[in-house]
Amino acid sequence: MTTPSTAIRLAHRVAQVPPSATAALDAHAKALLADGVDVINLTSGEPAFPTVTPAAEAGATAIAEDFTRYTPAAGTPELRTAVAGHLNRHGTGYTAADIVVAAGAKQALAHTFTALLEPGDEVLVPAPYWVSYPHLITLAGGVPVTVQPGEDLKVTPDQLRAAITPRTRVLLLNSPANPSGIVYSRAELAALAEVAVEHDLVIVSDEICDHWVFGEPAFTSTAALSTEIAGRTVTIGGVSKTFAMTGWRIGWLAATTPVAAAVAALQSHTASAPSSVSQRAALGALAADLDEELTHRRNELDARRITTIEAISKTSGLTVAGDPTGAFFLLADVSGTYGLRHGDRTIRSAADFAELLLAEARVAVVPGADFGAPDHVRISYTVPADRLAEALTRLRGFADDLTAPRS
Repeated sequence: MTTPSTAIRLAHRVAQVPPSATAALDAHAKALLADGVDVINLTSGEPAFPTVTPAAEAGATAIAEDFTRYTPAAGTPELRTAVAGHLNRHGTGYTAADIVVAAGAKQALAHTFTALLEPGDEVLVPAPYWVSYPHLITLAGGVPVTVQPGEDLKVTPDQLRAAITPRTRVLLLNSPANPSGIVYSRAELAALAEVAVEHDLVIVSDEICDHWVFGEPAFTSTAALSTEIAGRTVTIGGVSKTFAMTGWRIGWLAATTPVAAAVAALQSHTASAPSSVSQRAALGALAADLDEELTHRRNELDARRITTIEAISKTSGLTVAGDPTGAFFLLADVSGTYGLRHGDRTIRSAADFAELLLAEARVAVVPGADFGAPDHVRISYTVPADRLAEALTRLRGFADDLTAPRS
């Protein structure tokens, strides 16, 4: 339908929100693939493994049994109980009453910020950060406050304290982190959480990649640090990353029972409830003994991580940022290519680098500006090992072909 562009006025809060950069680039890479272009897509935020078999079978059984009706707004009791048990393996003490199942961790975050923030409340967001964090906060009426890290890409307690104002309400933590892959140690998380205690802040801890930790430091759940910290923490998670179930759209939040009840009421008026079929699939994944399969997948991904780090360290003009020991992403600093040329184009930004890499080498990566890392690109190393090796060869060849500016 064609109408004048001014016919419907959008609310300011949504008119200022851009589409997700990662989703847009992933879609562009997939469109090129559909057109027969041999693109290797390193933008994706999902593991390149099939959905675990028990989940797929449970979803199919749910359909066969006509389990396709509304469920309670917070999720089925069986799934909430299973989620609590899944989280408690990290040392937390959640019960089913503390869990709200949502249509993905992103929706769980959106509901959490809506439930916590009054207009103008500030949320401390350590950089680099996942692209959607600032927009989720803004849409809930809050104000994202970026906290810049040190060279290791980890923020310190003093950096947090320096950013706190009378309007600060929430500290947002993400470990293992997207986009950097860094993992905070237990001691580091405890020191950050102590700042929240000092200033009476709520902690929102995004732990969606808890399974994907390689070596040290080991994963620590923020709510497992102490009873006091657990009482001010909202834990975010889901099945997407661990069980390769991104399209099933099942995430959750875990919090004190009153907070969970408030979010469940909110969800009852927005989404009603997550997909019943997807909830059954998630229950199938959580109920199954998948330790061997998940360990195998983690080992495979760790090998790809090491391959990627080694390749980037040997690529002219690029360096790996921080110590990416978790998730399945890393940031590569590409500022060493600034001022170099490829054909008639000069690289002046990470966006230029990514655009030329896609055009000339058919490798898709994400520029880091929307992650708060403007001189970097995010690389997702989840693609099959042979395709990853080819992508890294193309990347190195592209960098080697860059030439100095004309005098």
